[in-house]
Amino acid sequence: PSAALTLLCGSAAAVVVWKWLGKRQIQKKMEEARRTRDEGVKKMAKAVQQFREQQVSSVQKDAILSLPLLELTGRLQEGSLSPKTVLYTYVEKALEVTQQTNCLRHFIPECEEQLQEIQRQREKGLLYGIPVSIKDHIGHKGHLSTCGLVQCLDALVQEDSVLVKVLKRQGAIPFAMTNVPQSLFNYDCSNPIFGQTLNPFNNQKSPGGSSGGEGALIAGGGSILGIGSDIGGSIRLPSSFCGLCGLKPTAERLSVWNTHLLNVDVCSRPTPVPCTLGPMARDVDSLALCMKALLCQDMFQLDPTVPPIPFNEEVYSSSAPLRVGYYDTDGYFPLPPCMRRVVWETKGALQAAGHQLVPFSPPRIHYVMTELFLKTFFADGGRAWLDVFTGDIVDPSLKSQVNSCKIPSLGKKLLALILKPLQFLLLLKLKNVATISTCRSVKEMWNHHHQIEAYRTEFIARWRELRLDVVLCPVLGPAFTTGYPGKLLTAISSTMLYNVLNFPAGVVPVSMVTEADEEELKLYQGWCDDPWDRTLKQAVAGAVGLPVAVQCVALPWREELCLRLMKEVETLSREK
Repeated sequence: PSAALTLLCGSAAAVVVWKWLGKRQIQKKMEEARRTRDEGVKKMAKAVQQFREQQVSSVQKDAILSLPLLELTGRLQEGSLSPKTVLYTYVEKALEVTQQTNCLRHFIPECEEQLQEIQRQREKGLLYGIPVSIKDHIGHKGHLSTCGLVQCLDALVQEDSVLVKVLKRQGAIPFAMTNVPQSLFNYDCSNPIFGQTLNPFNNQKSPGGSSGGEGALIAGGGSILGIGSDIGGSIRLPSSFCGLCGLKPTAERLSVWNTHLLNVDVCSRPTPVPCTLGPMARDVDSLALCMKALLCQDMFQLDPTVPPIPFNEEVYSSSAPLRVGYYDTDGYFPLPPCMRRVVWETKGALQAAGHQLVPFSPPRIHYVMTELFLKTFFADGGRAWLDVFTGDIVDPSLKSQVNSCKIPSLGKKLLALILKPLQFLLLLKLKNVATISTCRSVKEMWNHHHQIEAYRTEFIARWRELRLDVVLCPVLGPAFTTGYPGKLLTAISSTMLYNVLNFPAGVVPVSMVTEADEEELKLYQGWCDDPWDRTLKQAVAGAVGLPVAVQCVALPWREELCLRLMKEVETLSREK
């Protein structure tokens, strides 16, 4: 017995030591990643200082930062501004913004080589000399695509993604990679390696996610154009939280080759709810210019899976009246009063401008959320997602979802049985993934894919029955207090819907939260004043002065029409 006890104690001690060594190894990797990031920041700060001593005044710097993208490209094309001056102006501003918000994951030192390269190009591309920031997981040769995960800190990307190659051929200068939430499956922006990114308008608030680093950097003035990705709202939510314009195109309108998601090429393989890349900027014209630059022969040749459809300037520039469907709630997760207010105000402005507004109601949103969207990502009960956290530290903002996925199958079935009397409430406000049904066979998976296609057909039929051109609808906002997005996973039904449908959708800021909105929020009860409604109320409180946005939607492959509505909304809101 004493020998057995000694063996048992020794084994327990070995396990404790093994776990401690594993955690220590993780800590070392994270410390090294942060050290590399900090050294890159210092090198860029030194390069900026050397450039400042030679040339640009603070007055010229402010003038450059205030230029809209279209005007800046014009000045660069004509030669009245040099690409070097513009690059270092934005690098300096990015240094300032990331100090306030922690939005940068890494500077791209090769931007100086690209600066030399564009001066050797025979023709100036549409984005000649424009500094561009890119989201962490978009592949850039010689750099990491971390997704906020320790397991991704070992392998450098061997080749630029197609999108980065096209940006460079159009004369753009990728200069920074921005922070993301761990695993990208969160609309906050925090990971254990590089920390929490903050909203530049209010450091108590989140910039949104998963393209939250992009949102914070652009909103803070440290980038004029950024590229994000969207699989559930990851471009549109940061745009809403940070007061930016952002476009989620139809999947495959832009190449996602060599874009890494959860350490595997999920973006480049077939899935019923696909990942898509898209632009983020301060105005709609910038999005249109970016799409026009990217939808070129280089894109179509480098990735033959991208349909060779150039940007249709005629559709974007048209002034013909539009037939616009609208709704202020999808009936799934009631949004704060200010988000519904701006839909009605925008509807009135469009109507006054001569457009035809038609009430529209998206069908069966509860079914879309529980049976289509969430079941797509948790078809295996979340096992594949849990695997990415192996040998990692889970960020606090994700612990509730991770713990839900860890419940054994039998436990989930028992939980579902116990909660059956509350089934209707759970359908209204599914807080986590513990009770989501899974696909138990290949046949069920194929049936799930068929259900998504059938829903798309149903939705398009309703759209065409009303003869709609576009749809105006709400988006989640205003910015949540940090830490709250992880508690309200399915509050993003307003954006998730158009990922399931694979429709182009964009966000435009139109107003700000007022004192009256804040007072009305005190009366907000959602559907039934349950814990989830109260959590949402807490998440958005204290937002006076923060941006409020609307969402614009078009049918697949009609990005230009979506941008056309966005431009109209932007123009009318600025006039107001």
